[in-house]
Amino acid sequence: MNLVKQAQKGNDQAFLQLFQQYEQEIYKMAFIYVKNESDALDVVQETAYAAFKNIKKLREPQYVKTWLIKIAIRCAIDILRKQQKTVPLELDYSTEEVEEQLDLQISLQDVMLCLNEHEKSIILLRFYEDMTIKEVAATLDIPLGSAKTILYRTLQKLRKRMEAN
Repeated sequence: MNLVKQAQKGNDQAFLQLFQQYEQEIYKMAFIYVKNESDALDVVQETAYAAFKNIKKLREPQYVKTWLIKIAIRCAIDILRKQQKTVPLELDYSTEEVEEQLDLQISLQDVMLCLNEHEKSIILLRFYEDMTIKEVAATLDIPLGSAKTILYRTLQKLRKRMEAN
């Protein structure tokens, strides 16, 4: 809490220390969204910039982690939207080890691709960030009932998808 208050008063070192506490978690969340290291690092950088610019607007310092994750999700979604306008380059992988890793990544990506942004966000926050459904709802600024409904429907959707494969 103290670091947040110092950062809000303009202490750059306090902000840096604060951000570094959550940087790995922000990176993990970003990587799950954008699916590559380069873009995930861009998300972390954009998150740091946006958080630094807006730290004074944070009303409740105890929710700084939630606030940072919310910024990271928005940055990741922005990058994904920009990428939809580009044509992906197909690469030829030849080693078996790389192919096995790609198969694993592709199957997880296939499952995540069938989800819309709300569904993906709720699943990632709930199961990858171990947030309670109440924390998920607060992070995404949606009513608790809506978060529960989306989570339930998404889990059903994923079960059906996995059974079909």
